[in-house]
Amino acid sequence: MISRYSRPEMADIWSDRSRYSRWLEVEIAVCEAWNKAGKIPDKALADIRKKAAFDEGRIAELEKELKHDVLAFLTSVSEKVGPNSRYIHMGLTSSDVLDTAFSLQLGAAAGIITGGVKDVLKILKKRAREHKKTPMIGRSHGVHAEPKTLGLVFALWYDEMARNLERMTRAAEGVRVGMMSGPVGTYSSVPPKVEKSACRKLGLRPAAVSTQVIHRDVHAEYFLCLSLIAAGIERIATEIRHFQRTEVLEMEEPFTSGQKGSSAMPHKKNPVLSENLCGLARVVRSHVPAALENITLWHERDISHSSVERVIAPDGTILVDFMLHRLKILLGGLVVRKDRLAQNIGLTRGLVFSHRVLLKMVEKGVSREEAYRAVQRNAMKCWDGGGDFQEILKGDGEVAKLLSPQEVDSCFNIKAGFEHVDEIFKKVFG
Repeated sequence: MISRYSRPEMADIWSDRSRYSRWLEVEIAVCEAWNKAGKIPDKALADIRKKAAFDEGRIAELEKELKHDVLAFLTSVSEKVGPNSRYIHMGLTSSDVLDTAFSLQLGAAAGIITGGVKDVLKILKKRAREHKKTPMIGRSHGVHAEPKTLGLVFALWYDEMARNLERMTRAAEGVRVGMMSGPVGTYSSVPPKVEKSACRKLGLRPAAVSTQVIHRDVHAEYFLCLSLIAAGIERIATEIRHFQRTEVLEMEEPFTSGQKGSSAMPHKKNPVLSENLCGLARVVRSHVPAALENITLWHERDISHSSVERVIAPDGTILVDFMLHRLKILLGGLVVRKDRLAQNIGLTRGLVFSHRVLLKMVEKGVSREEAYRAVQRNAMKCWDGGGDFQEILKGDGEVAKLLSPQEVDSCFNIKAGFEHVDEIFKKVFG
């Protein structure tokens, strides 16, 4: 999956080289904190800064023997640094390094994802303004309801994606936490001031309390956020799939020169980008149960969460990054068929204005129930092929007693239903 969907910047965050680099960043930050506390001499710290490095091949070789990734890493670093390596990892336990570095990785990934969400928002805002007053039919239960504008569809998508930006920003802040509290989290071998100094250097805040790990509810919120972004993308993609159905055909995905839709049927143009996004959203959502189950660990620490996170962290962030990128392409190239938008509004021969007729009759003093019966009676005639709804109403004696032909006609003015669109746009876009 990663090779198929990963984009270079995001994939790099989860590479072995990047992971070891962040481990080393944490170790050096702790050394610097110990130096401020007077426990590591200046010359030793300078030597560590100069020589600290790792060899990926050597780590892989050592891990085969040691069966412990952090010890393999520390051994490789020690071989590079020499005698002063005795100060590296002083007072720490493996999870101090692993969890703090994991926070750095998740933060970096969140930065890319928020950038992708912002790009999508720009496109949605542009498309919304472009089609602010483009009429289309609204649907409830999949059935024609009342006219609306296509701009409102894009505005709705924008509003949801804006909330996803807020969620991702909060989630990124939530995982911006570090821990250097030693075995079982009691600071028995490393004082809180070292943790505070090292975290400040890394741009993290110290965990208020920890065991031997940072509690996984912090990370579960992050994966819930990824799933909400994926669900929002899926909702957009699902609507586009409906709009591209032959019977509807109000919008179409971009179809590039030379592209083929079917191996058998040359006429086909399928919503493959949207279908792909819907499928990937299922994968991202499937990570949430695993992230929630990671919250429950044994006592001060076990590593049942580790194997899970090695899958869902890279896969989840890589997939959401890819999905946002694909959504930008989809929305930017989305073809709007104004001819079909207009044609579909007229498909029911005026039935979609029934509510306005109902309200107009109520204004004349009849009860809502009485008005409803009269409008529905004539609507059913139209449904059954009895002609144009507007003309049927004019020929109904009960309706004619209350509404003049001109008043009936006024109910079928499509623009009259869009008078508050500007106000909605102000609420959404400011």
